[in-house]
Amino acid sequence: MSGGSDVNTNDVSAGGVSDGRVGVLFVCMGNICRSPTAEGVFRKLVADSPLAGRVIIDSAGTHGYHIDAAPDARSIEHAARRGYDLTPLRGRQVSAADFERFDYILVADAMNMKLLKAMCPTRLQHKIDFLLDYCNAQHEDEAEVPDPYHGDADDFEIALDLIEDGCKGLLEFLLDQQRMRGGLSSPAPTPTR
Repeated sequence: MSGGSDVNTNDVSAGGVSDGRVGVLFVCMGNICRSPTAEGVFRKLVADSPLAGRVIIDSAGTHGYHIDAAPDARSIEHAARRGYDLTPLRGRQVSAADFERFDYILVADAMNMKLLKAMCPTRLQHKIDFLLDYCNAQHEDEAEVPDPYHGDADDFEIALDLIEDGCKGLLEFLLDQQRMRGGLSSPAPTPTR
């Protein structure tokens, strides 16, 4: 999806993010339910973290069904209830340049993983992972974010629960990466009694 203040594909060079920032692209089929929800969730999490301003966040679909369309109204509604604003986002399709531009390309399910791997040059396939590979213990056994498009409100809530968990785990991973590189100070130890 394009839109919002952190997404400017001009900030991303052919070799990845050009200025030391990390690029994260979320991918599903149509870019109107799961991937824009992940983009919106991750934008808020990053904005409220020490990584604010250090991550380029975007989303796209493997298919071009919804180019320039807003996210599904149900995705917008469920995300808004949890404090995530998806309204500025607009659909787009994955492009060949995305594989060069982004450091992490996180996909919702196996079908779209297969499509991405077929599109991606072999030398860049290490960038592609499942979003749920970053889940914490609560959803560690889940492999895919089910597509809620043909479902009901519960399906959108389930997808949002999984996306939130994956995005929180991803944020922790990126924070740890930055700490190891000396880009962030380690969190203060918790006092003991």
